[in-house]
Amino acid sequence: MVTTVEGTGLTTAEAARRLEQVGPNELIQRGRISVWSSIGLQLRDPLVAVLLAACVLTLVTGDYPDAAVIAFVVLVNTTVGVTQEVRADRAITALAQLSAPIVRVRRDGVETSLPAASLVPGDVVMLGEGDIVPADCDLLEASSVLVDESALTGESIAVGKVGPRGEGPGDALSSGTVVVKGRAVAVVARTGASSALGQIAALMDTRVQPTPLQRRLAELGRTLALVAVALCSVVLVLGLARGEPLELMLVTAISLAVAAVPESLPAVVTLSLALGARRMVARNAVVRRLPAVETLGSVTILATDKTGTLTEARMLVEELWTPEHSVGVSGQGYAPHGALVSAGAALDPSRAPDVIELLRACVLCNDAHLTPPARPGEPWSGLGDPTELALLSAAGKAGMRKNDLDRVLPRVGEVPFDSATQRMTTAHVVVRDGEQRVLVVTKGSVEALHTRHGPGREAAVWRSALVRADDLAGQGFRVLALTAGEVRMGADWENSPQRLLGLVAMNDPAKPAARATIEECRTAGIVPVLITGDHPATARAVALRVGVLDPEGADRTSSVVTGPQITAGEVADLTLPRVFARTTPEQKLDIVQAWKDRGAVVAMTGDGVNDGPALHRADIGVAMGHRGTEVARQSADLVLADDDLATVVAAVQEGRRVYANIRRFLVFGLSGGAAEILVMLVGPFVGLVVPLVAAQILWINLLTHGITGVAIGAEPVSPDAMNRPPRPSEQSVLGDGLWQRVVLISVVLSAVTLALGLWAHHDQRAWQTMIFLALTCLQLGVAIGLRPVQLTRQNPLLPLAVAGSFVLGVAGVYVPVLQDLLGTSSLPAADFAVAVATGILGWLIARATPARSVRQSAGRPGGSTS
Repeated sequence: MVTTVEGTGLTTAEAARRLEQVGPNELIQRGRISVWSSIGLQLRDPLVAVLLAACVLTLVTGDYPDAAVIAFVVLVNTTVGVTQEVRADRAITALAQLSAPIVRVRRDGVETSLPAASLVPGDVVMLGEGDIVPADCDLLEASSVLVDESALTGESIAVGKVGPRGEGPGDALSSGTVVVKGRAVAVVARTGASSALGQIAALMDTRVQPTPLQRRLAELGRTLALVAVALCSVVLVLGLARGEPLELMLVTAISLAVAAVPESLPAVVTLSLALGARRMVARNAVVRRLPAVETLGSVTILATDKTGTLTEARMLVEELWTPEHSVGVSGQGYAPHGALVSAGAALDPSRAPDVIELLRACVLCNDAHLTPPARPGEPWSGLGDPTELALLSAAGKAGMRKNDLDRVLPRVGEVPFDSATQRMTTAHVVVRDGEQRVLVVTKGSVEALHTRHGPGREAAVWRSALVRADDLAGQGFRVLALTAGEVRMGADWENSPQRLLGLVAMNDPAKPAARATIEECRTAGIVPVLITGDHPATARAVALRVGVLDPEGADRTSSVVTGPQITAGEVADLTLPRVFARTTPEQKLDIVQAWKDRGAVVAMTGDGVNDGPALHRADIGVAMGHRGTEVARQSADLVLADDDLATVVAAVQEGRRVYANIRRFLVFGLSGGAAEILVMLVGPFVGLVVPLVAAQILWINLLTHGITGVAIGAEPVSPDAMNRPPRPSEQSVLGDGLWQRVVLISVVLSAVTLALGLWAHHDQRAWQTMIFLALTCLQLGVAIGLRPVQLTRQNPLLPLAVAGSFVLGVAGVYVPVLQDLLGTSSLPAADFAVAVATGILGWLIARATPARSVRQSAGRPGGSTS
């Protein structure tokens, strides 16, 4: 039974007053990165600590120019690192706000949708299946409400909740719990930190944890640091063996170790991921968990639902079928304007009581509400499930209005739609011969209602209905059956027998861009798989229409399978079919797990509460932002603000861009550092005793690993990024030829530098200054050469950063103060031109060693697109 208590909600003015008084409905936020804590983290970095020790050492020995350079490098590196961390933290916080839950609220007596953060005590909220309770509430109305309280209590069994009983209050709902069944209206009692969830959150540390990629790169950094320290120790020993001063060689070795390792890499990665996530927001994809940005580039399987993802999710009833009539329905959208046509002529509803009874059932067993346009020329809209809105629209074309029928036949009970039973039932008071009885109406899938209410005495009618349903489903229609029956008041109406009223066929047209999106997936090496609860014939028709199946694949019986076939054990390998129909939530989990067991990286879309487990199980869970339930959104890694599958492809492209830029930064940083070490190692053996002093090494490191390195992380996506297969998820960040590329570039850079130094030394030129300038220009040339698109106006920061670094490099040669600090001298125009021209060689070697496409063996998932 439905218990009702009036609740018109707060006025907007009163809600604003209370919001100012109690604050937003948000949990206590902990773990935000402060500037001072970030500075502390930067200074505690082992390599920076070594650099600080070197600064102290040079001060003690009176080498003030080197001490000043070291201190300046530490200051700039720390500033860049802190800026990156703070910006990334702010970006992550902004993402959390974008993915904040939305709740339906009654304000000023009108139902509206608002961010949950704006709730205040006294607000009246509407909750349905799949909604997360946004604050501690007391029930005003309840209809078959079951709540999952495991998030608070640990109990896995859903708890029933009821509304007010007599004079007593309704049951309480705790924030963070999930409505798994039924509908409710509740009044907010406590919000934010005062709620049950807020009190628990106060005990938690919500600091953002490093992503898997960050952890792998941090481990790589430690390994590189050990290697660099070992090689720099060799430089130290060789210098001492030649009789160089201990202080000079010690500071040089320390500076070389710092320069050789891109110590800013973790901060650059965090910023790249966060900014990549922000770019996804601009493309209507809200990333709820930062590691998803990294994982997106590896997706090999896209398991998608149908309604609203591949199709418009704006259902339109096109045919009504009863045992006596077959009626076409005209009209567009949700507007209740159109005509009923039978046998080529307009049908007068008053002459077809069977059609009227069918349409009346469509209105009664319905929780949606149509809304007329606010202004002339605007379309009709509605609140509720698109299928139910389409049913209301069809009934409106026969002159029926929900408010009128609800007054005449008030609802006294209901069994909400259940994805397992695939049906919904409502009970209404009807008066027959002066006696009150209960009219029971059920709508659901043809198979579910046939199993429950047929065939009995209606065997012939059901046979005709099943034949017509198969025919309609084969044409791509979604088919619902409606049944009805009457029982005396007080009888067990939930299990009463019902007779078939008829069928409703509706069409959800494919989105115009759906086929192109699926084709993009195939081109990118991503296999599309359709998983739906619809009829298999409907699923096959839609899959053919959008390209999930090709005509040859559609003819194979193994391409389309059903949930009952999986249950019966008829499907040996769940990775072979491309279309799954009539599936249960458990089977969705099995399908996702089967692909993961095969080594695939699975992205799955979903919108219902029943999709939550599969979204959580998938490597990337993708929820619909508009029509998705709160459970689906909170279970997902990615939320589509526009409910468009093309946005997933855009997000995959962004994921590949972020990962490619991180690898690009590694090539740039590691090759430059390795070149500096090689120059310092080999130089003494070819007659260049100390190719670079410590201050020069640190200045080069400042110019290359600073703003230039950060700018590389903002490079545009490569034109062929979506024409390559996904990278294997187990692949090392230095895999697929990257470390070989680093070695080749570093060898060329060091060889060019040493050759220039030998020539300048032989001709008694300022050879050390020329080496300093050449090595700077060579690395800046590599930075430009690594760009995926050379002449592009995207990411103007990189050419500006290179130009700025070049100017600072030249300043180190010609500005007197910097000459004293760096130990350089002014170069003649010819020598300057030769040193700068080496940058062209850096550009050429970067262009001559392109990144290899990721290769997959034939046995990997994603190789087949059938």
